[in-house]
Amino acid sequence: MTSPHRIYLAGPEVFFPEQEHRAIVAEKKRLLREHGFEGVDPLDTDLEFPEHESKQDQGLRIYRTNRQLMDRCDAIIANLTPFRGISADPGTVFEVGYMIGQGKPAFGFTMDSQSYRERAGSGKRDELGHSIENFELSDNLMIDCGITESGGRLFIAKGPGDHSHFSSKVFSDCVSALARCLSSQKK
Repeated sequence: MTSPHRIYLAGPEVFFPEQEHRAIVAEKKRLLREHGFEGVDPLDTDLEFPEHESKQDQGLRIYRTNRQLMDRCDAIIANLTPFRGISADPGTVFEVGYMIGQGKPAFGFTMDSQSYRERAGSGKRDELGHSIENFELSDNLMIDCGITESGGRLFIAKGPGDHSHFSSKVFSDCVSALARCLSSQKK
């Protein structure tokens, strides 16, 4: 019997209060199990930090540990709902790029149906005079197009979800599309 595909779960949920994070991750893992996949959350580690360790060293250990988790996964599903601004969480975006760079499929979802341009403002330039990207995409073109080029897809919620940053329905759509993608890779 082959082991299930391991799917890395990227997103800003790692910053949510612990109970909220656990509930969302539990639902993601449940939906993945329904398709025979194993969900891997960035907090699925037993990292402990010695009192003497600097914050920078702690950050480096977290980075290395999460990279190792991603290395052992077959694909990624990323929550790309804007977080702390008009764009997706930068750590999540890095994780998407890292997985794409390894040739692994990337799927994502967002609970914000506005385009990047709509969130950035109505003009062609921001208040500092910098141009605003306008490709009618959900986020920066490198994110959206990278996902598409990896064989994945970005799902955009059409309405409110279970949480401002999560919808079981939209996540389930990601998982179904991922299952089709991985199935077609076997052929």
